[in-house]
This record gives sequence, structure tokens and C-alpha cells, in this order.
Amino acid sequence: MNTKHIYIYSPSSAVRDTAAFTRGLRRLKALGHEVEVDADARRSHMRFAGDDATRVAAITRAAASGADVALISRGGYGLTRILPQLPYDAMAQSIERGMLWIGLSDFTALQMGLMAHLQRQQQKVGDLAPAFGPGAVTWAGPALGEDFGADPKLGDEANPLPDDIMEACFDDLLCGQGEGTGWRVSAADKGDFSVEEATLWGGNLSVLVSLIGTPYLPHVEGGILFLEDVNEHPFRIERMLTQLLHAGILGRQRAVVLGQFNRYKLAEGHDRGFKLTTVVDWLRSQLAVEAVGATLVNGGRSVPVLTGLPFGHVSTKVLLPVGRTVDLVVQGRDALLFWD
Repeated sequence: MNTKHIYIYSPSSAVRDTAAFTRGLRRLKALGHEVEVDADARRSHMRFAGDDATRVAAITRAAASGADVALISRGGYGLTRILPQLPYDAMAQSIERGMLWIGLSDFTALQMGLMAHLQRQQQKVGDLAPAFGPGAVTWAGPALGEDFGADPKLGDEANPLPDDIMEACFDDLLCGQGEGTGWRVSAADKGDFSVEEATLWGGNLSVLVSLIGTPYLPHVEGGILFLEDVNEHPFRIERMLTQLLHAGILGRQRAVVLGQFNRYKLAEGHDRGFKLTTVVDWLRSQLAVEAVGATLVNGGRSVPVLTGLPFGHVSTKVLLPVGRTVDLVVQGRDALLFWD
């Protein structure tokens, strides 16, 4: 059994589902891990897991804990308001020592802030290349309550089980065996192409868009941008993608990969056929080489848009190395990401 020291902390919203929190702790311990819970993990201040200073201190303690993994209790909202105070250098040093920072949703703000911070540090010493280094690599993956504290409806009431694919990916990462991931794309994505040595970045679409025009969004040229979101109607998704497009961010990428967009409700009497596939088709048209005014990279070719990535606010999710150089290969309807 590969026992790891996992540090649980709450950088964003307050933990309201204490049953899921407890189930998550129980599951991690059942998997053989040593679980340490931050002293303020269950704090509550308005909608937050403690006031701003409390949550900054929790992140600082996580970085200094010496744990193998720093795992968020939940997402929600709260990290964007404390981005100026985050202990970026301490976090980067912990990552270089081997700590894995894992989370999703609001955690995207911390991930982007860290990448942007290290990019600025490089530029200060005269390195103008928009690279990030090993201290910038965090992991898009599960949260304690949402994932390890699985809904009892997914198992029996006494012993609910998290998603087995998510757990297998988590275990592979902790064992040092995670080398990549693959998924089946839609028929519209079918093709044969590859992207080599590109920075993988992104996460929650709403959070990412909120960072445009701030010092906390890294400049990624020729990267692979992955996106997901929850509780957002397709017209809102399109509006946010439009902002990324008009800001020149999408056109600078070598591929855009869409994860899961779920838990929204269409207004049939008003949408009249406007749905998520409409948005994806529109996005492809905007990033096609013939699109008027599109800023294109990769030798003037279109920026491909892939769908179906198993990541987002869903039970079955893979873990993705944000800030790391990866290769993307698409063969027919099979898409593969490699990072080792």
C-alpha cells in the first residue's frame, strides 16, 4: 500500500456539507493514507471558510506542512479576492520538493496566479521566454467533499464509494505512475494531428475569464487550453468564450480542449435550438483559418477545438498537470495527452 500524507485545507467557500467532508476523510483513510486536517478547514465567515487572512494562513500552512498532497476541501468562491496575498514562493518551493497541489473549480484562480507569479519572476531576471518551471505545476483534479465524499446514492448508504476512474487516476499520480490520459472525442472532432511540447493550462471558464486584465492570468503562447464549467447556460458559456477570443487568448493557443459543462437548464421556449453544440460549432468557426480577424498560430493553421475531456464538476474525472509541458495526439476519435 502506497501511504501518502494528505493535507486538507479550505481556501474558498465554507464547508456546508459536513457529511460529505467526513465521508471524504473516511475514504482517504480507508485507502491507507495519513490525513491531516488544517485547523481552520471547517471555519465559516459569511460564505467563506474563514476571513481572507484565515484562508491565506491555511494555504501557507499547507505549503509548510511537508505533506505529499495538498487537497482542497471544496471549491466555491473566495480565492480571487486573496490572490495578492498568496504565498507563491512557498507554494512553488513545496512543489519543487514534491508536494502535489490538487483541486478544481475556484482552485483555478490559485493555479493561474502561481503560473503568472513565476512567469513574472523569470522576466525580472531577464528571461523573457513565457515559460514557468517545475514550481508552477499544480493538478486539476478532485476535491475532498465533492469527490472522495461521494453521494451515498452512488453506493450503499453505509459505505458509499467514489468514482473508480477518479480514484485510479489519483492513485496513479500518488504512485508516480501517471503519464497521461485519453478519451473519446465526438465525430465532429475526428481527425489526425498532434501538438508537441505545449503548456497545458486552464480550468474553470468563469474563474479564468475573471482574471483577464489582471496580473494573475499567465501569458501562454502556443499552449493547450482546457476549460470546464457548471451551472452556466450555453449563452453564458459563449459570452465568456467570446471574451477569451476578443482578448486574443484563444487564437494564441495550439488547441482548445473542452471538458464537461453541466447542471444547466435550457429555456426551450426561448432558446429555440440554441444549445451547447451550437456554441462549440460557433467557436470552431471563429478559430478556423478562414475566420476574418482571427489571430492564428501554428503556421497559420486553424486552432482545433476538442470536446469530451473527462474533467469538470462530474464524478468521473481525470487529473491534469496544469503548467506542465504536454503532447496531444488525436487519431480518429481517440485523443491522448502525454506528460511523461
